[in-house]
Amino acid sequence: MKIEQIYTGCLAQGAYYIESNGEVAIIDPLRETQSYIDQATKDNAKIKYIFETHFHADFVSGHVDLAQKTGATIIYGPTAEPNFDTHIATDGEVFSLGNITITALHTPGHTMESTTYLLKDENGKDYAIFTGDTLFIGDVGRPDLAQKLNTDLTQEKLAGYLFDSLRNKIMPLANDIIVYPAHGAGSACGKNMSKETFDSLGHQKEVNYALNP
Repeated sequence: MKIEQIYTGCLAQGAYYIESNGEVAIIDPLRETQSYIDQATKDNAKIKYIFETHFHADFVSGHVDLAQKTGATIIYGPTAEPNFDTHIATDGEVFSLGNITITALHTPGHTMESTTYLLKDENGKDYAIFTGDTLFIGDVGRPDLAQKLNTDLTQEKLAGYLFDSLRNKIMPLANDIIVYPAHGAGSACGKNMSKETFDSLGHQKEVNYALNP
């Protein structure tokens, strides 16, 4: 199993390349897709899935182009309604990738379709979560953006969804799980993000103000 964080400093954005036994998943790809294809070719692997943690407002995703070039399936979380070919995951749906699995955990709050992807290693052990804009290192996602798209959603409602997502879906997970967010310090998606680009969930439970009881 290989996990590579592809971090773009000017956007404070993390995309992810995951490979297992000749199959690849890309999480939150940037617009320019050739580097992902080149890496898969180098690994003698095929890109099988493109996971989107949510609809992005601060950069253009390369998911559609990457899917067209590779035949990979684009995955979004529940409630997403894109106007292009995609698979809408159900909460708890499991996707096989080589010798590992990736489980979709619906974590609304930043946006309503926001989804965290839980990676289990070759032994079936919870190994990492790719949290998008739900949980950052040092902060959590803003709950005031999606209301601009749906007037029925207030920031108070979104904050309530986010609170439940964090406490019911993410915080019960094991402390040694690695947290890989979509953004770091410098992004407008949070206010207190660390310059670190990943951390253990246990440490975030200790130091992240938004996870404090």
